Amino acid sequence: MKIENESDVNGKVGIIGLGFVGLPLAFTIIRKGFRVIGIDLDESKTMKLNNGKSYIQDIDDEEIQIAIDSGALIVSNNYSDLREADSIIICVPTPLTPRHTPDLSYLMDTCNRLFPLLRKGQLVILESSTYPGTTVEVVKPLIERSGLKVGKHIFIAYSPERIDPGNKLSIREIPKVVSGVTEHCLAKVSHLYRQIFDRIVPVSTTQAAETTKLLENTFRLINISFINEFAQMCDRMSLDVWEIIDAASTKPYGFTAFYPGPGVGGHCIPVDPLYLQWKARAYGIESQFINLSHQVNITMPAYILELIQSQFRSSGSLSEMNILLYGVAYKKDTPDARESPAIALIQSLIEEGARVTYHDPYVPLLSLDHTIMSSVEITENMLSSMDCVVILTDHTQAPLASILKYAPLVFDIRNATKGMKSDAKIIKLGGGH
Repeated sequence: MKIENESDVNGKVGIIGLGFVGLPLAFTIIRKGFRVIGIDLDESKTMKLNNGKSYIQDIDDEEIQIAIDSGALIVSNNYSDLREADSIIICVPTPLTPRHTPDLSYLMDTCNRLFPLLRKGQLVILESSTYPGTTVEVVKPLIERSGLKVGKHIFIAYSPERIDPGNKLSIREIPKVVSGVTEHCLAKVSHLYRQIFDRIVPVSTTQAAETTKLLENTFRLINISFINEFAQMCDRMSLDVWEIIDAASTKPYGFTAFYPGPGVGGHCIPVDPLYLQWKARAYGIESQFINLSHQVNITMPAYILELIQSQFRSSGSLSEMNILLYGVAYKKDTPDARESPAIALIQSLIEEGARVTYHDPYVPLLSLDHTIMSSVEITENMLSSMDCVVILTDHTQAPLASILKYAPLVFDIRNATKGMKSDAKIIKLGGGH
């Protein structure tokens, strides 16, 4: 592990939440010469880290062990350790409730645990994605229960995370949007993050920063959902959506390519637009784009189910059919299956009576509603025994040649088999079949 400015230890930074956002951020900060106090209430995570084991794809065991041994990283589930931190960054989950409304329970619990421990001069930064106004309306009142006045005794900032698992850009290279409850708060977070990130982008208010994150992911949801709907149109008109996207992409202006798939997943794109929608309703505004995009997204697994069923009309149903799903992570070459559309598709196939298995080199176990599935090994005999294989995630290491040689029928949802010769019948999403 390379630590820049090793002779200049810039103080201690506390990070609450050591998941897909918090842990990579911790090591970005450590590499800049800071020491990090990492807090997570999940004892399985803290135990792994203290034993030098990583559970995040972009951070290896050796780097964790070096950080632990050198004291650059202290991992604990005790909030009182944060008393020593000069700055505290909150990276806890902000999911949806079953009614698709914001669930701030993790954030509120964090603030309730944190406020009695705060001291003058500390900077508290929220990085969790959330609706406009959260920092001022929720975090600030809870923090001020400490008796410390924000902007004078203690400082609160918001800086939306921009973690993109598997992206070749390092976190420090991605411009960092920063904001503060007061001008002094903004100055504090700007001073800290200028030492960590290549570029910071200050905005006028925490509400503006919160909404920036929601715009980024709502933009992606709307465009991905549109291209999925467009793929269905191409199916009906016997057109190849992949060819059309490639042709449109040659235009040097005014077009951004998005690609069809089984639906969006992860902790941001399916969630953040609904946070924005929820807040907009408080102002009497209803986003038709978000509503429609959300509906298209959540119905994509059902459309893929229909696509599979269409090839088995003669048998009458999918009962007793052997179906293998390749890839259940929501994104290529990542281990993240949160909100993955694969889960809904698997459950629907099981309800139809199919015998479903999956293989994913990054996701050894997958939690369904009432059970846990395990990734199976792919062999020639196993592929030959399948009635069909569905390529849901186009991992780089996918054994496409074997799948096309031994499986009788392949549903290629990601255009992973483009240009490949096949003994199998290939059905593509938006392929004009």
